[in-house]
Amino acid sequence: MTDLASHPAPHPADRSAEGAARVFAASMESLEGERCALARGTYRLLAEGAPVPVQSLATATGLGASRVERWLDDTSAVYRDDAGRIVAFWGLAIPEMPHRFEVGSASLHTWCAWDTLFLPALIGRTARVRSSCPTTKTEIALTVTPEKAEALHPPETRVSMLIPESGFEADVLQRFCHHVHFFASPAAGERWLAEREDDDAFLMTVDDAFRLGQLWNAHRFGVGRTES
Repeated sequence: MTDLASHPAPHPADRSAEGAARVFAASMESLEGERCALARGTYRLLAEGAPVPVQSLATATGLGASRVERWLDDTSAVYRDDAGRIVAFWGLAIPEMPHRFEVGSASLHTWCAWDTLFLPALIGRTARVRSSCPTTKTEIALTVTPEKAEALHPPETRVSMLIPESGFEADVLQRFCHHVHFFASPAAGERWLAEREDDDAFLMTVDDAFRLGQLWNAHRFGVGRTES
C-alpha cells in the first residue's frame, strides 16, 4: 500500500478515499518505533474489553512503566479511569458510545462510524458492528474483518465524512467524531447534510470509507505500507 506521505496533499475538495487520506496524512505524522508499538499495543489490549493498566501495556510492549507513563502524558485523545487505567484511546472505548463494536466476547464502543472500519486491521481481529442512522433511527449492522467490510445491512448504508480544518489533534471528538455517522441510505445522509450550517461534510460508501481506513492505517501505523 502506497505511503501517502510521499505524495503532495490534494485540495480538501477531493472527496475520494485517496484524496481524503492524503489530507488526513498531512494533518498527522506517521508513528514510528516505540510510539507506534505503544499505540497499537493499547488498541490490542483495549480490544480485550477491560481497562488497561499501565503495567500491562509496559509488559506487552517490552517497555518500562515510566516510559509508558511519559507517552500517555504526551498523547492526546487518551482517557483513563480513577485508577489510572486506559479506558479509551483514539476511537476505541470501553464506556458506552454511539457505535457498538463487539470483538469475540468483548463489548466495546467507538467514537465514530469510521473507527469501526479501520480498527479491525489494527487489532488483527474481526468486529461485529451495530449502530443507528441519526436521521431514520434504522439499525445499521455489519461485520468488519481486517480485510473488508461485509454483511452490511441496509446494503445502501453510507458514512458521513469530514475533513477537519485544524487537523485531528484539536479536540478530535468535537471537531471530527461527532460528524461521522452511518446513514441507512444516501437520501437519509443527504437530509442530514442539508440541515448543516456548512458544506464541509460529505457522504462515502462503506467500501470507500473502509478503503480510506486502510490508507490511514498505512500512513499512521505502517499497516500494509509500501514505498513508491
